[in-house]
Amino acid sequence: MTATDATRRTGPPGLRLLAPGDEGWDAGRATFNLLDDQRPALIALPRDAGDVAAAIAVARREGLSVAAQATGHGAACRHPLEGALLVNTDGMRDVDVDPDSARVRVGAGARWRDVAPQLSAVGLAGLHGSSLGVGLAGYSLGGGVGWLTRKHGLQCNAVRAIELVAIDGEHLRVDAEHHVELFWALRGGGGNFGVVTALEFDAVRVPRLAAGAFFFPVERTADVLRTWSALLPSLPEDLTTWVAVMHFPPLDGLPPEVRGRSYAIVMAAHLGSESEARRLLRPLQELRPIRDTLAATDPLLLGTLAMDPEDPLPYRSTTALVDRLPDDAIEELAALSGAGSALTMLQFRHIGGALARRPGGAGARATLPGEILVFSLAIPTRPDDRSSRALERLDGLLAPLKVGEYPNLVEHPVDASRFFDASTWKRLQAVKAAYDPADLVHGNHHVPAAAGG
Repeated sequence: MTATDATRRTGPPGLRLLAPGDEGWDAGRATFNLLDDQRPALIALPRDAGDVAAAIAVARREGLSVAAQATGHGAACRHPLEGALLVNTDGMRDVDVDPDSARVRVGAGARWRDVAPQLSAVGLAGLHGSSLGVGLAGYSLGGGVGWLTRKHGLQCNAVRAIELVAIDGEHLRVDAEHHVELFWALRGGGGNFGVVTALEFDAVRVPRLAAGAFFFPVERTADVLRTWSALLPSLPEDLTTWVAVMHFPPLDGLPPEVRGRSYAIVMAAHLGSESEARRLLRPLQELRPIRDTLAATDPLLLGTLAMDPEDPLPYRSTTALVDRLPDDAIEELAALSGAGSALTMLQFRHIGGALARRPGGAGARATLPGEILVFSLAIPTRPDDRSSRALERLDGLLAPLKVGEYPNLVEHPVDASRFFDASTWKRLQAVKAAYDPADLVHGNHHVPAAAGG
């Protein structure tokens, strides 16, 4: 009798388990990146924390490791999950917003799109990133860098409580007073210590917001990057700017003004007035953008400002944190990402600000090095695809400037110790040894138990 046969006979009532070939199998193992091909031994589809505990019990009985996901973003960091039970938390998407306290509680399967409209309607915003389709749990456990983090820090340190099921089946509520070391590790150490079932976090009040973008012809990328780079030291933490070189495909679903076209785009979000944002960005405006959408708005716009794709797609990516963009690097980056480039998007995010300061009571991920976060993706579209070579060239250009990486954007298996200093890594391994000594739970970037733990 196989493990799957045994599970089908003895699986707990109420918990839906899928084996290869079952209806819903491919949907249950799907990821956001269509190049990923997860092949777990079983998939569990829990509806609540009790179902998660039952799923973990099945995994332990059948000798399987455990991994969890909602949207499948970043799944390529893991190995293909042979010998694992995948806990798909998509059915756990409850959301509770308290406008008075600006406190939010969400189930582990919730996406930012489940939360952001409710927050925006009452003048609040979460510290989400470039896409509302990203799952809250994975984003928060890994760090969380978005439009408001120069002012308010990483999303992981806005988290005030985490509910999870430990590998022994115990239901835990973890916060600054309960399971303190585990609370520290979960905020930035990823989903390596149990299966998270819910999170509570603080939103931020946004009384005023101006946001939008300046579009330039892609041929002006070097001018745009040079002007933007020179501006960065003068910009306050209330203002976050990104530059993205984007090559939009000729798809019918895209707006006609971008469909099939290429641009260098400066995106901005300012916690203040439009007039003040324009004053701060005057050197970029003097480059005369061909389209200007900067305006007073509500926080919900931040979820679409970066124009990220909403549906899963096949792509390859790379990332780096750098302190600056020297003139010679700017010329090479502009040439690499120009018309006809195999890089679908090359993005430069201004970070620094609160991301350079460790807040009191922070978790395992408190800061990020560097002033600029670089992220690029390439969508392979032809048999003679050049995307891998283009990404390799980009890595080569950035290598002399690189000061670190942001783990949530590193989308391939690596030794996760490289994301932390030695003392933080040792502490994470000690927490892993205390709560998962058999090393059964695998987050996107794996933290193994300390030797002898």
